[in-house]
Amino acid sequence: MSFQAVEREIDAAVQRRVFPGAVLLVRRGERVFYHRAFGYRSVEPEVTPMREDTIFDVSSLTKVLATTMAVMLLVKEGKIRLEDRVTRLFHNFGVHNKTHVTFRSLLNHSSGLAAWRPLYKKILQTQKQQGRVNFLASPVAKTFVYGELHREIPEYACGSKSLYSDLGFILLGEAVEEVSRLSLDRFCAERVFKPLQLRHTAFVDLSLLRRRGLEPVSEMIAPTERCPWRKKVLCGEVHDDNAWAMGGVAGHAGLFSSAKDIDTLMTRLKDCWAGRSEMIPQKIVREFLRRDESIPESTRALGWDTPSATGSSAGSTFPPTAIGHLGFTGTSIWYDPERDLLVVLLTNRVHPDRNNEAIREFRPFIHDLVAKAVE
Repeated sequence: MSFQAVEREIDAAVQRRVFPGAVLLVRRGERVFYHRAFGYRSVEPEVTPMREDTIFDVSSLTKVLATTMAVMLLVKEGKIRLEDRVTRLFHNFGVHNKTHVTFRSLLNHSSGLAAWRPLYKKILQTQKQQGRVNFLASPVAKTFVYGELHREIPEYACGSKSLYSDLGFILLGEAVEEVSRLSLDRFCAERVFKPLQLRHTAFVDLSLLRRRGLEPVSEMIAPTERCPWRKKVLCGEVHDDNAWAMGGVAGHAGLFSSAKDIDTLMTRLKDCWAGRSEMIPQKIVREFLRRDESIPESTRALGWDTPSATGSSAGSTFPPTAIGHLGFTGTSIWYDPERDLLVVLLTNRVHPDRNNEAIREFRPFIHDLVAKAVE
């Protein structure tokens, strides 16, 4: 088993500035066959090397590593049922013909909700116009966002198609908080991260840091963008604008983690899938990880995605039964249960500028090389 070609191409990608640096972890079965860091953790304000234990803002991997895991646990306990309408929890959500939206439709991105809204701009505007000190990035701002979502006008009929939606997962985060009576970060910490002994996985609650007068900066965390409106290189605070404006804890983004921690969580998840762990019943895990064929032309499972027939970021060798997810900051997970193959690729591709999209072509290419290396 040789990863020389993989190493050569990742080193070349660093040189071509596809990303400043990366951490690649590959597991097959019970063994991690490969775990290595490449390139640079940061290039601004100083150049520092990437390390295997570097912590990344994993962006939309939050949806599967935190929010979907939380929902699975609540389904296990009978506190949420997939076919329940969202209006069971949030009565006002039913306005504008959203009464048929279920938790299943939020998870498979068929709810009718838009992909994204610049909610952070509304929060900025409200703070400025009303003179509300410390409204931005506060728990009150998060409640404001939830209210906006309840009044949201859908863009299409629920169940008629799949449209990847941050808004749907923000709403799922609110559902977890409503049902559990805990904040999303606390629920995930107590029910997922601490039981699995994930030392480098957490949300960063910006309002808590503000109260303690702390700066969210760590030499273990990979910086992201030089943000044009926050006027600095971001490090240790969520890159996603809406999640930041909500205080750093949201159902769609905000989680920080390392390759090793992601491997630990995914190993437990696949143990549940195989019936080797009781953390989440096998029946529930298999329901979530199976492609939902009820949505026309969709590759979505519940929370997770599966490889598309052409152009998948997983490359050409991962079958339709595989699951995966991407993060805007340059992160990804792909797992193939047929080969028991897990590939975790974490990069800082938005550092220092989010307009670098060279990773689109690189992802499928490197996954094909990894698959060849483990044959």
